[in-house]
Amino acid sequence: MSRRVVRRSKFRHVFGQAAKADQSYEDIRVSKVTWDSSFCAVNPKFLAIIVEAGGGGAFIVLPLAKTGRVDKNYPLVTGHTAPVLDIDWCPHNDNVIASASDDTTVMVWQIPDCTPMRNITEPILTLEGHSKRVGILCWHPTARNVLLSAGGDNVILIWNVGTGEVLLSLDDMHPDVIHSVCWNSNGSLLATTCKDKNLRIIDPRKGQVVAERFAAHEGMRPMRAVFTRQGHIFTTGFTRMSQRELGLWDPNNFEEPVALQEMDTSNGVLLPFYDPDSSIVYLCGKGDSSIRYFEITDEPPFVHYLNTFSSKEPQRGMGFMPKRGLDVSKCEIARFYKLHERKCEPIIMTVPRKSDLFQDDLYPDTPGPEPALEADEWLSGQDAEPVLISLRDGYVPPKHRELRVTKRNILDVRPPAGPRRSQSASDAPLSQQHTLETLLEEIKALREQVQAQEQRITALENMLCELVDGTD
Repeated sequence: MSRRVVRRSKFRHVFGQAAKADQSYEDIRVSKVTWDSSFCAVNPKFLAIIVEAGGGGAFIVLPLAKTGRVDKNYPLVTGHTAPVLDIDWCPHNDNVIASASDDTTVMVWQIPDCTPMRNITEPILTLEGHSKRVGILCWHPTARNVLLSAGGDNVILIWNVGTGEVLLSLDDMHPDVIHSVCWNSNGSLLATTCKDKNLRIIDPRKGQVVAERFAAHEGMRPMRAVFTRQGHIFTTGFTRMSQRELGLWDPNNFEEPVALQEMDTSNGVLLPFYDPDSSIVYLCGKGDSSIRYFEITDEPPFVHYLNTFSSKEPQRGMGFMPKRGLDVSKCEIARFYKLHERKCEPIIMTVPRKSDLFQDDLYPDTPGPEPALEADEWLSGQDAEPVLISLRDGYVPPKHRELRVTKRNILDVRPPAGPRRSQSASDAPLSQQHTLETLLEEIKALREQVQAQEQRITALENMLCELVDGTD
């Protein structure tokens, strides 16, 4: 049965290919942060990489259209006072990115389409609420301006970035370090893994653990979990003998796994990148020089091995392009950005097809940049599936949209827990508004002054004409 399913799969011949040298990004001072952090993030416009910076945290944002060597003085995004541990692009605004740091803060940045001339040092919003380092960020898939952060204080905070408020605080569900957090497709549930070896399914708005599995993988090393399109949970972890292992679980029946497979004896933690459109999961391990990918189906053995992309150099990190950033004319179904010590190279996954026509079976409608809900609607209990777009004519990004932050109550924006900063960057929009009003007043005064001068000049010209006529 399994051989028949794999043989009929349209993804049985997925090939990975590294980009040419002139399509890579060279001479980037890649940071030496741990693999637990997602220190490479990409969207259809930009590539962001956490880099080494003396005395603080920084990351670099590169436009995807410009490749090759990166100038050593290229502007950075700075502002954190300690190393940046995680970055994540907003799925509903390609110019907005969030960063988490060892300094216990989360910052939200607006990245301009044009290349800045100097470092970007002022975020549009600083979120303070954690008492220890913040190592995980994850935007809500369907609600506008909803951002999740998880810290070393074992607390998960869900923010409304539009107001700077804490919407929800999940502070009594994890007794130890949180290893991973993932939303389901409509953002109604969370799947989390923890150092206590528990896999939890959480309803954040009710503040309840709706399902829990102890030791989904018996090893002590970190475990990762992602939701699949069918609502199952795909996990990676280690056996008691330290072999790497993958599993598929049904949250309605956590007693027995749907599938459980041992892989190899490497020590690198496996990060799963899941594509719900094709139901393919890509596994990238710390220090590995390969990417293995599997198709998840409804027929045994449920997790089908497809292929392996191998290269000579080990990977320090990996970024995964959203589906709307792919080249449909080349039958590209996935693109990774692999970090080396001094460069970042794209790796393209394609399905070979002879036809030049649009491949409907490879590209079903996919989540687009428009949110389905507002933050208040989601908090009130509403759920909605992502707003889908067609890739038939290729994806055309929307015009630049500015993130507006509206402060409601300064006490809500600054919870009592956690350190304080002398001045929050979230005041920037107010000062910009004040500057704009001042400029408008000055322009009005100059216009009145010019009109008065024109009247005076006209009067002087009339007087001069009368004098000239009198002398004649």
